[in-house]
Amino acid sequence: MEQVKVVLQDREIPKKWYNIMADLPTPMKPPLHPGTGQPVTPNDLAAIFPMNIIEHETSNKRWIKIPDEVLQKYLLWRPSPLYRAYNFEKLLNCPVKIYYKNEGVSPAGSHKPNAAIPMAYYNKVAGTKRITTETGAGQWGSALSMACQMFGLICRVYMVKISYEQKPYRRMMMNTWGAECIPSPSNLTQAGRNVLAEHPDSPGSLGIAISEAIEDCVTSKDTKYSLGSVLNHVLLYQSIIGLEAQKQMQKLGIYPDVVMGCCGGGSNFAGIASPFVCDKIHGKDVKIVGAEPSSCPSMTKGPFAYDFGDLAKTTPLLPMYTLGHDYVPAPIHAGGLRYHGMAPIVSHMVREKLVEPRAYDQLKTFDAGVKWARSEGFIPAPETNHVLAAVVDEAMRAKEEGKEKVILFNWSGHGLVDLAAYDAYLAGKLQAYELPDHEVERALNAIKDFPKP
Repeated sequence: MEQVKVVLQDREIPKKWYNIMADLPTPMKPPLHPGTGQPVTPNDLAAIFPMNIIEHETSNKRWIKIPDEVLQKYLLWRPSPLYRAYNFEKLLNCPVKIYYKNEGVSPAGSHKPNAAIPMAYYNKVAGTKRITTETGAGQWGSALSMACQMFGLICRVYMVKISYEQKPYRRMMMNTWGAECIPSPSNLTQAGRNVLAEHPDSPGSLGIAISEAIEDCVTSKDTKYSLGSVLNHVLLYQSIIGLEAQKQMQKLGIYPDVVMGCCGGGSNFAGIASPFVCDKIHGKDVKIVGAEPSSCPSMTKGPFAYDFGDLAKTTPLLPMYTLGHDYVPAPIHAGGLRYHGMAPIVSHMVREKLVEPRAYDQLKTFDAGVKWARSEGFIPAPETNHVLAAVVDEAMRAKEEGKEKVILFNWSGHGLVDLAAYDAYLAGKLQAYELPDHEVERALNAIKDFPKP
């Protein structure tokens, strides 16, 4: 009988997170204070994050211990299984072995609780009573809602309005876990009111929702803010994905030729990729690919520049690939990938040619997702479909080259509450939208006066 999955025992769960900052061959550019233009200090971040999380954000330590309280929550679903996609391989008929880390087995259905649980824990320890955040497709919002409930914290989520309307079941998940979910832009914040005054029918964006969540945080008592992607500490907490995958591949006695993930802000991609990037830095021959939407192609079309993480310019200036903080992405169904920028760590890895970015339109991604569902059974989230399109692409390349390849990718979440997107695809209502060149010019104009990295 063929071995379909590798399951680690509870005792084999990694006890430390891995920090890629310790192994990068060249140092990253620092985030800058928007007022002074100087590198951000821990005190500059204290208004929105507790100091224990700030320590992780600014750390260069290679290994950071996972608290026992966090490990206990992780064990609800971790270690997550590693699967061999035999049926998908047969469908593609290419010389590849395809393995995937199934992050859809978490209670919230995605990789997001890997970061949400430690954030809720560290806030609880620091005395925080309430957390604000934003969410695109709702995966981060639902994960943080669950985590806040676990540690007795109040949670308010600003959800991008188009996703709030497209994905009502995500909102219901948040409500079930005790959180409040607000469509963004809203009338609850000045940032939201400013957008609505100019664009009453705005579909919203993650940049707008971040502005609202940060404003709510700094104007409320006993409140901190949590970001579900982009920042260093978020990518650190997600590294458990790749660390487990390394252990599982070792049990099989194989090593991947290609490691892949989808990219919105960078959390799930860095989660699977960063331990393997470390291997690559130290001489391993492995290709690492990040798949992003052609409608929001920050890495493949955007400039590398200092830019804000939000529309209202309340975040530090981050060194990243960006389409401009004022960019409102097209309302594609992969709401978790509709972000104008990319994590500074991932951006740095792309610049250093440690990582290769690729962009795919939503017709190609849903075609891959349906093929997956009809062969492997699991229905993927629209975000996950992007990496599936990259897997298909890589398999076809292997066939053209006549080379056998082992592919490992992060199946970052299921699509059981995204079925409206599949309905639209199967009814022929989706378009293969690609970002026009004039939008790239607009992005350059939006950041032309900012410091140059």
